[in-house]
Amino acid sequence: MGQSDYEPPTQSAFGQFFDSLFLLALVFAALFAPLYLGLAGGGKTELAIADKTTWAGLGQNAVQQAQWEKLAMTPETAAPIIAARFDYSFDPLALALTALVVIGYFVLLFRFSKIEYRDVISERFGNQ
Repeated sequence: MGQSDYEPPTQSAFGQFFDSLFLLALVFAALFAPLYLGLAGGGKTELAIADKTTWAGLGQNAVQQAQWEKLAMTPETAAPIIAARFDYSFDPLALALTALVVIGYFVLLFRFSKIEYRDVISERFGNQ
């Protein structure tokens, strides 16, 4: 055997702790960045309701009315909640681009993993 066994570098406990905190900070940054940049929650629309003073005017039946009343809501206080709707429209081009990026990432990941896996098998068992 011409190659010597691979000895991976060791990492100190402080290095592992720092890496963990850094990854945790990156996760929080990725999750909260859309909120701070105003990119989240912008897809709301308001339904036009003619009569916001009665349950019937809000389109609520007797069962729904009873549930709202259990929450101590009146037609006036429930009207903004009932009228608020999310806009679920999306851009197909942006969706396709996102899918392409994710698929490309996994293709790249599998290609590099295959190379690493072959190197480990070659090191462990030789070129047979």
